[in-house]
Amino acid sequence: MRKILHIDMDAFYASVEQRDNPTLRGKPVAVGGDPTTRGVVAAASYEARTFGVRSAIPMSRAVRLCPSLVIVRPDFQKYRVVSQQVFALYREVTPLVEPLSLDEAYLDVTENHWGEPLGVNVARRLKAAIQETTRLTASAGVAPNKFLAKIASGWKKPDGLTVVAPERVEVFLKGLPVDALWGVGPVTAAKLRQHGIAKLTDIRTRSQAELEAAVGSLAPWLIDLAHGRDERRVEPNRPSKSSSSERTYATDLSGMSEIQQELDRMAREVAAWLQQRAITARTVTIKVRYDNFTTVTRSHSTPQMTDDPEAIGARALALLAKTEAGTRPVRLLGVGVHNLSTDTVPAATPNDEAPLLF
Repeated sequence: MRKILHIDMDAFYASVEQRDNPTLRGKPVAVGGDPTTRGVVAAASYEARTFGVRSAIPMSRAVRLCPSLVIVRPDFQKYRVVSQQVFALYREVTPLVEPLSLDEAYLDVTENHWGEPLGVNVARRLKAAIQETTRLTASAGVAPNKFLAKIASGWKKPDGLTVVAPERVEVFLKGLPVDALWGVGPVTAAKLRQHGIAKLTDIRTRSQAELEAAVGSLAPWLIDLAHGRDERRVEPNRPSKSSSSERTYATDLSGMSEIQQELDRMAREVAAWLQQRAITARTVTIKVRYDNFTTVTRSHSTPQMTDDPEAIGARALALLAKTEAGTRPVRLLGVGVHNLSTDTVPAATPNDEAPLLF
């Protein structure tokens, strides 16, 4: 039986800012952009969350929800330094560390450098080491698979530790609503509820055909999760599947020349990302959001792989010609590369009664 940890730093960006600036402690803090120029919330402190402030909402809305909100511009270089400290601690325990972002990761601690047989003890020691090293807290979930570990880590935030031991999996599953799952957003959750499926275990009472009628290709995945099955392994060298560069503009772009220059710049950014990692791409995608928030995407794939900035830029501009950019104001542009070749990618150096003997 595998012992999987999911560790998630608590309100990471905001917590780093509160740590480094004592005057922010205890106050509602949002890290992000200017509310007067379409800025969005990148992270919110727990004090801000009590007002309904959440990441990814417009900063203007966040200020309306919490007039006393303190806004801090992000310092991603500082956050990366802290993240590197945390991941160094993880790799002292096991080489099987799968980063999901700067502030969260999976760890397989079935076998570990500490010789610790209990996953819960590994999680406790890591949480203590994180706090000692960074003066920040993290929440952890311990379970037999990734799905359960990720759900468990969010169970008692902040500074939480939730264990889903094998004998408690069924109890844990029975308490999960369908919208607690990956891939189940508000629209999909509404469709499931229309079919009388409110809890994860309700899925077990329906045939695959019924589920496919409601959620399409997501059905087999939900059936596995409803039975607590998730065979995905922790992949420390998980290849990137895509990369993109995008920007929301404070003032809408209306001139075609300016739009083309911006798109070409982004194309060169993603090409540089490919070259730095010795990766090539088959597909180029662009995103255009007009001033009325309508968003369109266009993609182009070829049999030939490339990391050439000229080729990627030319394809992006050709895709731009298939949009209404230049005749309609544009508020967001983006360029992405997908279908990446990984052949040459170098290896990268819940519940209170749940027992804790796992």
